Amino acid sequence: MTDATDWWHLLCVIAGLNLVAWTVSTAWLHRNRPDGTTWPHQRLQLLLSALYVLGCGYRSFLPVFDVPRVVMVDSFASSVLVGRAVATLAELSFAAQWALLLRGAALATGHRRSLWMSHAIVPLIALAEFNSWYAVLTTRNIGHVVEETLWGTVALLSVLCLLGLWPRATGRARRWLALAIAAGAAYTAYMFLVDVPMYWDRWVADQAAGRPYATLAAGIADAGNRWTVSHDWAHWRSEVVWMTLYFSVAVWISIGLAHVRLPLQGHAPAP
Repeated sequence: MTDATDWWHLLCVIAGLNLVAWTVSTAWLHRNRPDGTTWPHQRLQLLLSALYVLGCGYRSFLPVFDVPRVVMVDSFASSVLVGRAVATLAELSFAAQWALLLRGAALATGHRRSLWMSHAIVPLIALAEFNSWYAVLTTRNIGHVVEETLWGTVALLSVLCLLGLWPRATGRARRWLALAIAAGAAYTAYMFLVDVPMYWDRWVADQAAGRPYATLAAGIADAGNRWTVSHDWAHWRSEVVWMTLYFSVAVWISIGLAHVRLPLQGHAPAP
């Protein structure tokens, strides 16, 4: 394959289906509205999910390979500056969904470690976003190494917290927990076995080649004004796997989180 256009069209189709899925999911949740004590939680999950679905949809229609400034569509809307801003809002929303779910479970069970982790998720992901901005503006891939390490670490710690909730969960809750633990474990493995090493290799290669890096000020101007339009598979090949999974499976998880109500057994506060 020498042309990535078909893959891009697939991303666009997935984005459209994701929007339909969120709409149907929201309508279903309204028709089967939970009791008054849980509905505010579901409503906030729906709002956060909408931000994530729309953000991923935007990035599917206007994909961008940040550091080399490669895009599919010749438009300022495709620029790294705009794309990264959209990604930041979407990713913080997704992180907030997980924090909200973990917080609710921790309060229901008194599991203090899960409660602490629920408070740490968004700040840690905000730090990851800062490193992502640093990487795309200066073109230093070491920023992406730190960013992805933080995402992987948050996932790992969240899985450990979910495992801690397991003894306090009812049979129904354990089905949800099992899915979340499996997804979190798979994500953690991907981040530390594939994603982080990929960015580390890029950083090492750039260092060996003596690549010049931009200052933050110059990077802002460059990210907002320079982009190269390419549909060449060679330019996009390294991004295909993570983008496809990110704009599909991750979005489905985001939509699904609004429907999760964990009937957990009450317990006294635990460490």
